[in-house]
Amino acid sequence: MTDAAINYWPLLGVLAVVLGFLLRLNTALVVVVAGFVAGLAAKLSPLEVIDILGKAFTEKRFLLLFLITLPVVGLLERHGLKEHAQAWIARLRGATMARLLIVYLLMRQTSSALGLTSLGGHPQAVRPLLAPMAEGAAETAHGTLPDPERKRIRAMSAATDNVGLFFGEDIFIAFGAVLLMQSFFMDNGIELAPIQIALWGIPTAICAFILHAWRILRFERALAARQAAAATAAVQVPPETETGA
Repeated sequence: MTDAAINYWPLLGVLAVVLGFLLRLNTALVVVVAGFVAGLAAKLSPLEVIDILGKAFTEKRFLLLFLITLPVVGLLERHGLKEHAQAWIARLRGATMARLLIVYLLMRQTSSALGLTSLGGHPQAVRPLLAPMAEGAAETAHGTLPDPERKRIRAMSAATDNVGLFFGEDIFIAFGAVLLMQSFFMDNGIELAPIQIALWGIPTAICAFILHAWRILRFERALAARQAAAATAAVQVPPETETGA
């Protein structure tokens, strides 16, 4: 097939996704609109596009199982789960934010390396438990936190989960990426067992753990410095202006 025969117009769907995310529109709406843009650009009828979207949804519906956890998380938060988590972590002596996140990172990497990737996650663990506990530990050590600092802690909590999952699951021999690499090598005449590929993920996972743990420690030190500077500025009394007689 020559380049002249290739229809590049369906790539407009990619542009629709990029624009939708840049404008911070609803994710589901962006994906559906991008599907219609790509389908119509490929000269499909609206009914054919709907048929393709429906088949993709029914065939891959297991990917949406995490949505089942969202009502449960919402119900728990309604009854004070975040507040109880913050209060519990505040009562623990020596439970700093950095220690909490590093322990979670180790647990997340270890469980992911064993194939237990569903034990953590943003909706299941980070939002209802990890982030509130990290905020509680930070408040215990550094005082009341302003809203920007809380958002930074939540972002670091989510990043910790991402790093633990990403570099941990590469060690699991039945992980899709490991099997994909084995298939690629096999197609090129190189015979490798999945365990051989997975073992090479261990040094990378160790390096990722060390680097992210260091980032967490730096993050808490920077938080402590900002809180101390804010406290110093708050107690400073402005000099009295001299008044004339």
